[in-house]
Amino acid sequence: MHGRLTGKVLGVPIDVVDWDRAVKRIFEWGDRRESRYVCACNVHSVVTAGRDAGFGLAVAQADMAIADGEPVAWILRKLGFAGQRRLSGPDLMWRCCAEAERLGLPVYFYGSTHETLMLLVTRLRQHFKNLVISGCYSPPFRPLNAGEEQAEAERINFSGAALVFVGLGCPKQEMWMSRQRGQVNAVMIGVGAAFDYHAGTVERAPLWMQRSGLEWFYRLVSEPGRLWKRYLVTNTIFVIAAVKQLYFRS
Repeated sequence: MHGRLTGKVLGVPIDVVDWDRAVKRIFEWGDRRESRYVCACNVHSVVTAGRDAGFGLAVAQADMAIADGEPVAWILRKLGFAGQRRLSGPDLMWRCCAEAERLGLPVYFYGSTHETLMLLVTRLRQHFKNLVISGCYSPPFRPLNAGEEQAEAERINFSGAALVFVGLGCPKQEMWMSRQRGQVNAVMIGVGAAFDYHAGTVERAPLWMQRSGLEWFYRLVSEPGRLWKRYLVTNTIFVIAAVKQLYFRS
């Protein structure tokens, strides 16, 4: 891509980009209804990309991969990209909704549960009075066959959406976006738990914890049974690999 600058975090290419450039790039694609996808990469996804070849390829082939996670942004700064800051998926979604409202471009929400989507749409319409929401869909939790995925792409395209926010969680959302590039005529943006945060079904960590790189700890304490392995195991792997990358380079 012309003008694209990336830095490799544990071998995963992450775009060196600020908020303004990231949002501008997304809306240039969206206005033209280009089939693109954006990955928000945190510690979990970076580690998973190094351990799962298929997932790693999906992230590497993304049209943009942002540093969703303070440790990921920190490594980029250590690699010489001094101004790089964290660009979180939930914050990206919020900024994009504001810009979509300003430009009159329709958005679509794919993922989570029907109940969460209804709460999400209600809250977004309270904040963004003129936001055009062209549709939302909660897919089955089971794997979908090719025919079902094609039908979903056709449904999204028929809606006229310019942006599709995908809240399936990692690694499912990245794999889905990778398969749907060339099928969905819109920019697909993987935003993880953003639907739950903005719907109000899950409380987000305080701002000071987000800025200190401790949002993972807040989520771990909130949902230890579901998230302990993700955070304790993958964070350990990340720290060891980061030390090797930064301090044992030849």
